[in-house]
Amino acid sequence: MYLLQIDWDPIKFIDLGFFKLHFYSLMWITAFVLGFNITKRIYKNEGQSDDALDSLFIYSVVGIMLGARLGHVIFYQPELISEDFFSIFLPFKFKGGFEFTGFQGLASHGAAIAMIISMYIYNKKVLHKTVLWILDRVVIPVALGAVFVRIGNFINSEIIGKYTGSDFGVVFKQLGETAPRHPAQLYEAFCYVFVFLILFYFYWKTKKSEQQGFLFGLFLVLLWSVRFFVEFVKEAQNIERADWVLNTGQWLSIPFIIIGLYFMFIYKPKTKLS
Repeated sequence: MYLLQIDWDPIKFIDLGFFKLHFYSLMWITAFVLGFNITKRIYKNEGQSDDALDSLFIYSVVGIMLGARLGHVIFYQPELISEDFFSIFLPFKFKGGFEFTGFQGLASHGAAIAMIISMYIYNKKVLHKTVLWILDRVVIPVALGAVFVRIGNFINSEIIGKYTGSDFGVVFKQLGETAPRHPAQLYEAFCYVFVFLILFYFYWKTKKSEQQGFLFGLFLVLLWSVRFFVEFVKEAQNIERADWVLNTGQWLSIPFIIIGLYFMFIYKPKTKLS
């Protein structure tokens, strides 16, 4: 049954001499480019200006990247605060010698929180509608972006799954392994495709975009439910909490799911959209 086993040992970057182009970084760039084009189509449909779209791109890139990085450090690698502080904010490693690493270690929970905060600031400074109006729309490209981020994790052989205990799975040769694991990154990426398609359908084919908070809530429920269940076949990222009934990623997912259900079925806007 070795046909069910994949030996995974790809190159992680292209060495250009003066610079290493990491495929993980390319996945993030792809996510932002596709997201920008999807949002452009949505903004055109909503009659929003190109200036508002350009500002949205800047706020979302800065917010999501900063939040994802801080989220990883706070939830999974707090020792960086004392051991290599500047590597938190810069794409370089300083401890043990200076090295360009790109932005490695990005947490989706931190990105989600930062996205909400950055959209609040964006709405207050630029859009002047409601925070939920913009969140209901940006979650569509964000869901697609999540697909490419997880593919990037797979390329990097990070956020790996548990051993399958069978011939099925992926052998991550870069980690020096010989036994197959669950390709948890690909499980997530595959499921996020459907999260995107569902949100896309509800926006374009139904009137749910007129119900403030519904698409945002649906996004939270779908994406974090996927994350919660896939975590059962993942190796715990926080080793100190690996023996808990639920791991860190699952505990952090539960509040997002509850908030999503609230916005889908309970929340009533106090004011009408402008």
